[in-house]
Amino acid sequence: MRRAFDLMTALMLLLLSFPFLIVVALAVRLQDGGPVLFRQERIGRHGQPFQLWKFRSMRTGGLGTAITAGGDKRVTPLGRLLRRYKLDELPQLWNVLRGDMSLIGPRPEVPCFVDAADPVWKAVHSVRPGITDLATLVYRDEERILAAFPDPERGYREAILPVKLALNLQYLKQRSAVRDLKLLAMTIRYSLVPSGFDPDRIKEALLAEPR
Repeated sequence: MRRAFDLMTALMLLLLSFPFLIVVALAVRLQDGGPVLFRQERIGRHGQPFQLWKFRSMRTGGLGTAITAGGDKRVTPLGRLLRRYKLDELPQLWNVLRGDMSLIGPRPEVPCFVDAADPVWKAVHSVRPGITDLATLVYRDEERILAAFPDPERGYREAILPVKLALNLQYLKQRSAVRDLKLLAMTIRYSLVPSGFDPDRIKEALLAEPR
């Protein structure tokens, strides 16, 4: 049933947003003449790699770390806007249709951050990765947080990623259709209107035990 919901919802969202997707694609192309889409290898269900798609938000040819912190000069002006409202993630609806991803599930990581032998990663990889999850929502201001670290990649690996994995496991243990719908609604709400964002309130709402 979850897969059927993913397929119907992703297809509906792609059809409804198609004119907007065309506008964004043209804007990305006109900005610097580079490719519209960016693809990157991520690790998915059962540890299988796949190609994740996004609207390109960085300048082409820029070298750097796998982590993007606030103030990263690789990010284009349009890219900053797309990333603020999470609009760069919309092409992943295609990943959902392909079966690489689900609407809701642990965000897939790049291979350099994954320890395939770790039982925690094995548990996280037991389900399809998602466009959004509790950890992604809680850390929607991740780039701003990373900007405070002298080494953002190390800060992500040592301080943020362990917390995100713990949140993933906690959510998977309590997962239900109702919680998934609530998480999806909160993701849309805070993507379009970031004001009033409170990560503690989100955790309380999505992890509270039913009475």
